[in-house]
Amino acid sequence: MFIFSIIELPVHNFDKVKQKLNLTDMKILIVILFVFMSTISLGQEKMEIESKRVISKIDSTRSPELVLIQEFKVKSPIDTVWNAYTTKKGYESWAAPLAEIELKVGGFIKSNYNSQGKIGDSTTIVTHIINYVPKTLITLQAEITDNFPEFMKKEAKDFYNIIYFNKLENGYTSVRSFGIGYKNNPKYLSLMNYFIPANEKILLNLITLLEK
Repeated sequence: MFIFSIIELPVHNFDKVKQKLNLTDMKILIVILFVFMSTISLGQEKMEIESKRVISKIDSTRSPELVLIQEFKVKSPIDTVWNAYTTKKGYESWAAPLAEIELKVGGFIKSNYNSQGKIGDSTTIVTHIINYVPKTLITLQAEITDNFPEFMKKEAKDFYNIIYFNKLENGYTSVRSFGIGYKNNPKYLSLMNYFIPANEKILLNLITLLEK
């Protein structure tokens, strides 16, 4: 079973959010934010940290909204990296114990982080494939369930994740993910401050798997 590590950080007014969500909901919310979109300090226009192999940025210098960027380089063929994101076998090897993928424009990635559950039950996360170019990019939009904060549900239609794949020299591949549509306000900054370290851990797990 894939296990998420929730890392406790000092977060402005996040206790109120946690009180509204049980543990299962918190795990699902980590995944939703991971599909859409890395520690943040309020009042800065551009923030960046590096977790060894994964670089995370929150950029508000070019737009009134936040652009969430996570990127890494891995010594693995681009075919293998692409398959890790877009095939059932690949996705289940690092992202979730259960997955169902229909790779096409208008397709989906359905995942369940409960190994005892099944695709289609109440804990299934549905991520829509808006478009893709094989081994180059994929645009995703995840559904948000009724368990999430109202401010996220109202704005879910604005959230997209665009992931670019680039073949490099010497057997390396780069992956760059852009989360767009997030409002530049304390609510979103607090959520990201809490969840981004967990997202980075997921990507580090993927890197480890790909380089075995």
